[in-house]
Amino acid sequence: MKFLSTKIHGLGDYAAGIVLIVAPFLLGIGAQSIIAQWVSVAGGVGLIIYSLCTDYAFSAVKIIPLKLHLLFDVLAGVAFVLLPFILGLDGVARIYFIVMGVGVLLVVVVTDTSAVSPDTPAS
Repeated sequence: MKFLSTKIHGLGDYAAGIVLIVAPFLLGIGAQSIIAQWVSVAGGVGLIIYSLCTDYAFSAVKIIPLKLHLLFDVLAGVAFVLLPFILGLDGVARIYFIVMGVGVLLVVVVTDTSAVSPDTPAS
């Protein structure tokens, strides 16, 4: 069931990072919780930074192994799913965080890590 290439995963990471930075402002999440707003922004900035450092296509420096990157994704996904319950969010804010968190977890599950990228030497 792993069909998502690491190249597509990488491109998706940058797109998701931008969404995490912009969406809380467009959705007015700060009106319900300024903490939730800035958690999303920080999550987007963090995602872009660790994506730029991951050993996969479209990164700037390849210092973070893909498996560690995926662990960061899992931790972020779980945190995003739990955040609305921790902060007592409802409505659009709750849906946003749950959808983003579950989306990240699904991307991790379907990412094919078996293929060696052309940039990475085989072991």
